Amino acid sequence: MLYMIGLGLAYPEDITVRGLEAVKKCKKVFLEGYTSILMDATKESLEKFYGRKITIAYRETVESQSDEILADAKEDNVAFLVVGDVFGATTHTDLVIRAREQGIQVECIHNASVMNAVGACGLQLYKFGQAVSIVFFTDSWRPDSFYEKIMENRRIGLHTLLLLDIKVREPDFKELMKGHLTYEPPRYMSVAQCCQELLEVEEKKQEGAYTPDTPCVAISRLGSSEQSFKAATLKQLSEYDAGKPLHSVVMLGHQVHDLELEYLLDYADDKEAFKAAVKKDQQLFEKDEKKDN
Repeated sequence: MLYMIGLGLAYPEDITVRGLEAVKKCKKVFLEGYTSILMDATKESLEKFYGRKITIAYRETVESQSDEILADAKEDNVAFLVVGDVFGATTHTDLVIRAREQGIQVECIHNASVMNAVGACGLQLYKFGQAVSIVFFTDSWRPDSFYEKIMENRRIGLHTLLLLDIKVREPDFKELMKGHLTYEPPRYMSVAQCCQELLEVEEKKQEGAYTPDTPCVAISRLGSSEQSFKAATLKQLSEYDAGKPLHSVVMLGHQVHDLELEYLLDYADDKEAFKAAVKKDQQLFEKDEKKDN
């Protein structure tokens, strides 16, 4: 049996009772170590709490060497632990498919993830559209495919969850070209860097998906004791220090419910200015709505 087990967002104790019971009866336990991190836990603290030795499964292991994970699952119980929920990344779906192809039974045990815990900021979950990933720009690679998805969400008044890039155990390609396999230090995208990239893309495209004055919410360390929110404009958040990672951002849709706005105002430094930004943002798509009607 292969157990796919969600761990939640922050602490060793965030695992469900059912998930913990499954881990304790597994011969091998793998922890996926590249799509996210458990903010208030270490490998050692997890091993102590679970009573099991843990093997970190990095990207190359999961995507190219899945047989290592699945080998023992044909005869014994194996756990594959995922920060957040089991299906927070397409890689995990692929692992389930490979297990099924080998005739291995799979049981999935779910948990909280950013996709549902984001409701803690006060925005209603059913009013979210497509989530998008924002990756680190480089000198030669500045992808902007997220822009069209944000535009689609905003045109119909839906909020957009922006998932910020993390880099864990990434090869240093300069050293690799010299024949040395070394890894870069872990990097976690900040709220400010995300918003700076968004502004750069809008300046290039100038198609009006959003503006520097578009209201957003910065989310820091969601699910931890240090969880915090900041309601401000995109431009303001491009200069905001959101503290320790992990971070995410929500760009508001232009149809903000009164209850959502009331909730968000607790996170705004200038409540009147934020209300004005929300009202101004609503006008961006009013012409399109009138045409549709």
